[in-house]
Amino acid sequence: MEWKRMLSGTLAGLILVPALTLPALAAQETGAAGETFEDKALHAIELAGQYGGADSVRYALWEDGEITAQGGWGVYSKTENRALTEDILYGIGSVSKTYTAAAVLKLAQDGKLKLEDPVTKYLPGFTMADERYQDITVRMLLDHSSGLMGDTTRDAFLFGDTDESAADDLLERLSTQRLKADPGAYCVYSNDGYTLAQLVVEAVSGMDFMDYLHAAILDPAGLTDTYAPGEDFDTGLLAKTYASAEDTRALPQDTVGIVGTGGLYATAADLASFGGLLCGNDLLSQEWLDLMNTDWAVKGLWPEDSENDTLAYGLGWDNVHQFPFNQSGITALVKGGDTLRYHASLIVLPEENKAVAVLSSGGVSTYNQLAGERILIDALAEDGVTVDEIYALPKSTPAVMPEALKANAGTYASLGVVATVAFPDDKTMTLTNAAALGGTVQTFTYQADGTFLDETGSFLMKFVTENNGRTYLYQEGYTAVPGLTVLGTANYALEKLEPNTEASQTALDAWGARGSELYLIVNEKYTSQVYLSGPFAAVTSMPETSGYVAGFERIVDETLARQYVQLPGTGSRNGADYQMVTVDGKGYLKAGDYLCAPASGLGNLYAGAGAYCTILDDGYARWFNVGDLAGKTLTVTLPETGGGFTVYDASGVVTASSVAYGDTSAVLPQGGWVVFAGDAGARFYLSLAE
Repeated sequence: MEWKRMLSGTLAGLILVPALTLPALAAQETGAAGETFEDKALHAIELAGQYGGADSVRYALWEDGEITAQGGWGVYSKTENRALTEDILYGIGSVSKTYTAAAVLKLAQDGKLKLEDPVTKYLPGFTMADERYQDITVRMLLDHSSGLMGDTTRDAFLFGDTDESAADDLLERLSTQRLKADPGAYCVYSNDGYTLAQLVVEAVSGMDFMDYLHAAILDPAGLTDTYAPGEDFDTGLLAKTYASAEDTRALPQDTVGIVGTGGLYATAADLASFGGLLCGNDLLSQEWLDLMNTDWAVKGLWPEDSENDTLAYGLGWDNVHQFPFNQSGITALVKGGDTLRYHASLIVLPEENKAVAVLSSGGVSTYNQLAGERILIDALAEDGVTVDEIYALPKSTPAVMPEALKANAGTYASLGVVATVAFPDDKTMTLTNAAALGGTVQTFTYQADGTFLDETGSFLMKFVTENNGRTYLYQEGYTAVPGLTVLGTANYALEKLEPNTEASQTALDAWGARGSELYLIVNEKYTSQVYLSGPFAAVTSMPETSGYVAGFERIVDETLARQYVQLPGTGSRNGADYQMVTVDGKGYLKAGDYLCAPASGLGNLYAGAGAYCTILDDGYARWFNVGDLAGKTLTVTLPETGGGFTVYDASGVVTASSVAYGDTSAVLPQGGWVVFAGDAGARFYLSLAE
């Protein structure tokens, strides 16, 4: 789970999916992983850590009722001489969703709710500005088919702040939103769905979410090393996190206020043991486990040839028939998780009574997953069970393409990707990333089976027009990661953007003029990690996407652009309509739940004698240009009520932060910005020195 439009790392080497470069690793170059199972497991997590740039990684393997192996790589802290022991905790991010799904299913098994009941039955205060919300069922929250716009996660990712208002306020925030699809139409990852599920658990059980989780799941199973941010535990056990590989300043506690969506901490052993709990019937009967482990995604809009894709949504699972285990008739259940600082993977083989957890500070959850798969494959081998890891695309031969296929030429888009399809002749197709995204070109050759094969022969594409009348570009390929295993990809990668002939020229011009504007988020809490990650937004119009802004928001009029793309999986997650609004006489960009002020309207910072900055009654953050104060040292006296400040250079890189680093002064950079955020009425006193 990630703020706004962040994706968990992916290794698929296709132009449509961000590719990760595999560095030359010292661990690989030795070539010797060791002869024992434990040596091989440690080698796998070392590779995952090095590939992803993690600071530390821990794994634990559960088999037949107990932890049989565990270990770690890396350091607990870059500056403290402390061992990376078995009791070290990590944020497990969206693996928390598996706990939430199990909690909902436990309540259903106990007869306290029904999965196919509407959510409104249990949350009567749940309303939206779209009548279809009444058709959202509890099950749709768990399989990501609710149709909710995206992630209403403002104030959710914080530093050292256990505020859960992001969950508590969700119903109010959703009340003004629309749906992006009919409930049940297709599965697309949704954090909001799981925060609603958390609220359902609380409403039905009459208990706080964590109280119910402890009473119904954790305590009976003896899972004593799993916590929420606001609980009483030794926070010194949390593995240290850092803003970058080069930074040695440990960040404050990583807290996620939407606990049932992504806020839990656990040791690797506790997480693996929770996975083991889902191998038997101590928590859920087989009837409910079967529902949990059903591929619900294929019941809606979804490609037919998706067996080996990384996604096949169950209830609480990202995948319920993970490749390559499925090639050998072995059921493998997978859930990945990402906060902005921690990364996690849980893999469960229920029929083999095995589960593995791989957790890291920094890094990439996909590498953690591949390391976990490697560990399980080696553990199965110890039992005499072989997993077929051989992969190949269907055999095909080049051919002359039918003329009708050329009607698929045009612009295609997904989350963060815009590409143009063209047919230079009757045998080839080109796919060109938008110029603003690098302009990379790939060439494909048409095959007799109706697919297009890339120049390396390692992946294929084809066009599919679905029942909704929209055209999708399907991709299939396999990426072998040395020392780990293979990542399969078989999904709808992009959707064709149909020409927008309805927007007026006045509307097009209005949005086009905003393309050069930088917008700054003003309604995020001062402890938010967003201030460190980049609280900036833009509504760029690309030449390739006339009539659209920011990739796939379709222009409606001078003030409104609505999300257009309907891609299952993750390609249209985190949706948002963009709207220009006026609040107290000032113009803002409203992007989903975020309110953003235009940077062109900023004043210059004043820090003369007696200078101060006060957060106004609206509570909005206050941004200033550095102006002619560049090179001078600003000292800030923080308010007694909550507040913090951040300084950015001209490229948006943080040079000082009171929240993240405890800074009270900073040299002001040329062309930079300063933002003050805090509770309404909070006052910051400012002084300058040469």
